Amino acid sequence: MSIDLQQDFFALFGLPRVYPIDLAKLEQAYLDLQSRVHPDRHAHRSDAEKRLAMQWATRVNEAYRTLRAPLSRAQYLLELRGVDAALETNTAMSPAFLMEQMEWREAVEEARDAGDCAGLDHLLLRLRKHASEIHDELAEHLSASGDAEAAAETVRRLMFIRKLESEIDDALEALEP
Repeated sequence: MSIDLQQDFFALFGLPRVYPIDLAKLEQAYLDLQSRVHPDRHAHRSDAEKRLAMQWATRVNEAYRTLRAPLSRAQYLLELRGVDAALETNTAMSPAFLMEQMEWREAVEEARDAGDCAGLDHLLLRLRKHASEIHDELAEHLSASGDAEAAAETVRRLMFIRKLESEIDDALEALEP
């Protein structure tokens, strides 16, 4: 059994190259592939075949992790389209978005300083709803007729939001008795 280590992650799992994917199909394709390429199934083979099985398994795991997570899936789609989201170097965001982030952070800081777990929970729910709306925007930007540069900016916005979610989770954890 062999797989083409050069094919893209979507092709590897037999999925269309689109942002909204069927996670159940991804899971099933992953399990099917993993059962065929798992190194334990090739333990009786030559060293070269064992190394190849390890490469297959590594590729399948990497593809699954990438496609399972919406943000990494979006980044991967942009990469396939030749668009660098420039996550490390392009932190320029619209003034409106930056103002919104400041307001979120101030609200989190106030709730954390007040020891207001209910307030933090409420903020987290609002933030997740907001992130869901932005994911919808991202799906539009990543559609066949979409704007890849706008998608890259939306990915960067979602990275900020994910970091803020993590900060709220940390604040909640710190306030737990």
